[in-house]
Amino acid sequence: MLNAFPTPQGSPASPSSWDPLGLWSDARLRLDIWAASASDDAALARRQRERLHALLAVAQAGSAVYRVALAGRDPARVELAELPVFDKATLMRRFDDWVTDPALTLERVRALLADPARIAEPLLGRYTVWESSGSRGVPGIFVQDEHAMAVYDTLEATRRAPADPMARWIDPGFLGERIAFVSAVGGHFATHVSVQRLRRRAPWLTRHWTSFSIMQPTPALCEALQAFGPTIVATYPTAAAMLAAEQAAGRLRIAPREIWTGGETLGAAARRAIEQAFGATLRDSYGASEFLPIAWECAHGALHVNADWVILEPVDAQHRPLPPGTLSHTTLLTNLANHVQPLVRYDLGDRIRMPGTRCACGSALPVVEVLGRCDDVLQLAGRDGATVALLPLALSTVLEDDAGVFDFRLEQTGPASLRLVVASATGDAAPARRAAEVLRAFAERQGVQGLQLHVESCDALPHDVRGLSGKLQRIVARRGSGADAGTGTGTGAGTGAGSGTGSDERSGPRTRKRRRAQPGA
Repeated sequence: MLNAFPTPQGSPASPSSWDPLGLWSDARLRLDIWAASASDDAALARRQRERLHALLAVAQAGSAVYRVALAGRDPARVELAELPVFDKATLMRRFDDWVTDPALTLERVRALLADPARIAEPLLGRYTVWESSGSRGVPGIFVQDEHAMAVYDTLEATRRAPADPMARWIDPGFLGERIAFVSAVGGHFATHVSVQRLRRRAPWLTRHWTSFSIMQPTPALCEALQAFGPTIVATYPTAAAMLAAEQAAGRLRIAPREIWTGGETLGAAARRAIEQAFGATLRDSYGASEFLPIAWECAHGALHVNADWVILEPVDAQHRPLPPGTLSHTTLLTNLANHVQPLVRYDLGDRIRMPGTRCACGSALPVVEVLGRCDDVLQLAGRDGATVALLPLALSTVLEDDAGVFDFRLEQTGPASLRLVVASATGDAAPARRAAEVLRAFAERQGVQGLQLHVESCDALPHDVRGLSGKLQRIVARRGSGADAGTGTGTGAGTGAGSGTGSDERSGPRTRKRRRAQPGA
């Protein structure tokens, strides 16, 4: 998530209401973000310190979880490294004690998430809610207050480098763009919620924005995109690579000026293939359900952390800080914008490297290199000798939403054969049977012919199924099949390597634990 991939944000205010104080607040936020972009290291550190102390004061006063963590400490003086590390599973078990608004009960939040008609509905009139994926075995629920959403919106609108700066100067609100969001839709995923939120609040701004489901067969998706004629396509690297292959083969004919990607690792080979197929500029991003716009890609291809509003700590397995240039075991995230659901030293699970050197673009914001999602595209035999590409996000969505399984491993073992292993702590084989049923049905809808599916149950998946990113590698192609071209393996800033965590979904993109089948097209 979200951020699964970037969304054009920045004009969320409803035209039906006049809020001078809100407009002044938005203007001040935008000016502050512009100033931080040009600041030096000392000014950036000062912003971080002031916002961290404000966050800790709110967390200590309103969150039972953080009240214990901060016991005996002065929020205005404590150092971040002194505080304990939290993970998603621990915080989700204590959701009602985690949030700072007692009206935000887990029961009330889940009631909203259970209803697809309530996507992007402001909970209690003021909170935005989405779900993360179970890519680390535990789905998460994240609530954003209005200030956090304003920060996300303004960061997206202010810092993401456009392919054509003059076009953005003439059309800063994207009013003339036809933007296609190609993702899993119909559920409470971070990016989808963000887009639908803007549609609710500014229909005049979003009238040329359309979402396209990656759950539909590739020919149908290509036909729909071609009829729409997007000027911008926002999607995941694996989906962008698949669409690029369709474009190169002549089965898709669109002419976007820009491709926006996020939510998965983007490799150098995939980047080249996508840009060459569409003749477009690609801009990658790094985000998560925990903080949508973690990093943006500059014109030099480097990912810059929005360090005035989010703190990333590359750490080793014992959560000790690492020197610049060292690949981390995991990453701790602190969200300085969201006060209703504090995230302080939260184990994000991504492996990152922060070189500690200035980018040639001149920005003071630190550069990050990311190893994110590492799932593969599966290439299976289809009808009449055709090859059918099954995207990892679509496969995960089917297994999570329709079968209700989150701890699984799907391996391609032959041209039309798969091995599915489902972990169940209770030893119950029913989840594996459900997963097999929905997987067969999905593959058939996509055009896979003669699928051979071997299904197993186990108590727990072994550690060696985790990829370089540290996350569970749940979908693995046949080695040597070329399927890895979709995700790539590059991690340098020069390749614009990015990731979303559900982180989510981020991400992001694939995000949520629901009790029903869906998503819609």
